[in-house]
Amino acid sequence: MAYTVKVDIVSAEKEIYSGSAEMIFATGVLGEMCIMPGHLQLLTFLKPGEVRLRVGEDKDEVFYISGGILEVQPLQVTVLADAAERAADLDEAQAEEAMRRAQQALSDKQADIDYATALSDLAQAAAQLRAIRKIREQ
Repeated sequence: MAYTVKVDIVSAEKEIYSGSAEMIFATGVLGEMCIMPGHLQLLTFLKPGEVRLRVGEDKDEVFYISGGILEVQPLQVTVLADAAERAADLDEAQAEEAMRRAQQALSDKQADIDYATALSDLAQAAAQLRAIRKIREQ
């Protein structure tokens, strides 16, 4: 039996996941990271994207988060997400439409847009699509 760590993924609305995992993969502000049982304590910001949990041999659970905080304690890992969903629950057509709208807003030089918001929308839509495609690969 592999070593595991307790993992909780919660958003402002609800608890998305509570269980054990052998490994946790996430994207922090400094890049990709892999958390395993026995990892040193850590507190870091997470970028919008996928959080992947290795829950069994060749079995992963994939989640999309819009950003948040990752806390690693000796026996528990907690992801506090601004918003979170299981990747399987994401709507690909809706994510593609959001990406198209953000790209159009960024390319329209005549429009009075909030550039930072449009970039954020584009990054979130791209992260959702990556999470959806990761699910398809399994």
